[in-house]
Amino acid sequence: MGNDQSQFSGIDVKEKAVEITDFWSHHSANINFGNFNKLSVFIGEPIVDGSLWLKQTPLEKSCKNLMIYRHPCILKYVSSWQKGSKFHVAVEDVRPLSHVLLSQSSLQLCIGLHSILKALCFLHERAAVSHNNICIASIYVTKDGSWKLGGMEYLCKFNEITHDYLNKIKTFRYHKAIDPNEQKTLIGNCDRYDFIDLYAYSILVCEIFKNKSDDIPALSAFLDLCKNDLQNIDVNARPKLTTLLQHPFFNHDFIQIHCFLTELPLKSDNEKSNFFSMLIEKLKSFDEATVAKQLSGLLLSRMVLLNKTAQLTVIPFVLCPKEDAVSSNGLFSQNIFKKYLIPKLLDIFCVRDAQIRQLLLNHFIHYMNCFTYDELQSQILPELLVGIKDTNDHLVAITLRALADLVPILGAATVIGGKRAKLFNDGRPIIHSTKRPRRPSRRNQEIDVSINPTPSSSNVTEISDPSVILDLPERPSPDGEEGETSTEGGEIEAEEDIDNWEDWDINDETRDISNNPGMSLSEIVSSNVDNSSAEDEERDNVQTVETAINDLNITTKNPLPNILELDIKNQKDATKIDDFDFFQDMEPVIQSSNYVVEDLNDKGKKSESDKKFSVVESDHHEDGWGDDLDWD
Repeated sequence: MGNDQSQFSGIDVKEKAVEITDFWSHHSANINFGNFNKLSVFIGEPIVDGSLWLKQTPLEKSCKNLMIYRHPCILKYVSSWQKGSKFHVAVEDVRPLSHVLLSQSSLQLCIGLHSILKALCFLHERAAVSHNNICIASIYVTKDGSWKLGGMEYLCKFNEITHDYLNKIKTFRYHKAIDPNEQKTLIGNCDRYDFIDLYAYSILVCEIFKNKSDDIPALSAFLDLCKNDLQNIDVNARPKLTTLLQHPFFNHDFIQIHCFLTELPLKSDNEKSNFFSMLIEKLKSFDEATVAKQLSGLLLSRMVLLNKTAQLTVIPFVLCPKEDAVSSNGLFSQNIFKKYLIPKLLDIFCVRDAQIRQLLLNHFIHYMNCFTYDELQSQILPELLVGIKDTNDHLVAITLRALADLVPILGAATVIGGKRAKLFNDGRPIIHSTKRPRRPSRRNQEIDVSINPTPSSSNVTEISDPSVILDLPERPSPDGEEGETSTEGGEIEAEEDIDNWEDWDINDETRDISNNPGMSLSEIVSSNVDNSSAEDEERDNVQTVETAINDLNITTKNPLPNILELDIKNQKDATKIDDFDFFQDMEPVIQSSNYVVEDLNDKGKKSESDKKFSVVESDHHEDGWGDDLDWD
């Protein structure tokens, strides 16, 4: 049955049980093994009362039958091992049907019953065995909503069904699913051994649809069939399970779609082409949540993804979620897409198949926003980085496009890694703001008035024309704001402009006076008086244009003096007088060296007394002293 070596390495079995029965406890487990991320682990009780379990426990027998009888609608066996005194069985990740039955829709119930019916047909027709305990407790549901048949601990072959065996298991079976005439049937001459599961299946159908509305075609007829025909006292009059598969209840569009996708490898190419060409229109007539929960795994299966017709007519609608509820594009809304399809896409991205990866990347931009930031960074991005190292040029190209689409979401540093630097500059011409055109200066206004001495009744601000000002030479503003402009042209701003330039004009005039010493005092006084009067009249807005022109011409037409008339020499001397020589105290030091030179040069001009007492000079000669002198 298994040993300690069969246990997965690194399996983490949660202590909290999902379900506890008389025979075992059901736990969830996390593991990284093949295509499995999560598993369900059943931990059996070491001792179970009953003569039937002397050789092996119920869990051990169920595990053995799961290993032998394999079917898509039967619980999938993964592994088993013995740990201490308890036996462990690992199967695919499932939940008991009783936990999710109330949340199942009528369509989901119909699909589930169809799956259980196919599992029973397989056991009866192919394996010639009887399950003997068909009930809600024996059914499990996978994460994609598929129903799986479990509870195989009572299974036996048809020829092993005896009165004694049924008595041994009767106390453990679901009592409502036991045929009251079961013992009588075995005593009599009966050629059929499937009557036990037929009766139990009819009870299962009635219990599941007990409180459900009649919103499925042929549901009432199927319920009547279960109550009357499947529970007939005469077991030979009961229909076989295979005939139930032909009932209209199991042959509406949704069931047919589900069956076709399940049996896709058995279909011909023409059947596949016809099926996929009409599939989307049929799926849009059903609830999208039911379609996503029941068919998303089948729609994203390998057989569908690699089919040429499906790639053109099905996959674009499946992998492109609707942007809003009323949008006609796409099969699923974003919320449904995130809940049911994103987990499957995360698993498919781990598949190293070039054709499947290319198909996913061709539609990547449509569904990439449905991933979370962590999913993109930790799961999708590493797989894409593997794709750019492949030898397939087309795969590398579309992978790079997908990485480019991730840059706005994850950032370039996350996508490409490494340090970045600004290696390119913006070569576009700089466009200055034109919100504030240059305010016309007062001097520009004066020049404008002097050039165009046409009388006007408007004030000074209204005289200035922006088109004329743009043709005049610009003058730097006093505060250095050469590029500052303004769009206002009202009287208030004109007055503010005049006020702001008053001090500047005065300084200009003072500079003109200092640079023109040839100007007479009368001209200076006249200029100042005229300027002050003009400024007062402009501030009161009562002057006439003729007066403004005359006054302004006085200031603008003052002739510059000849450069030859400037007293440059006097100005230079004044600058020299004002200078102070800070090095004059060092002059004796400089003259000390000159004094020595002068002694050497003027040696012959010294007085007689100096020559007599010049001891130092006489010491330099080797001759006796007084030989060359006249002592008389």
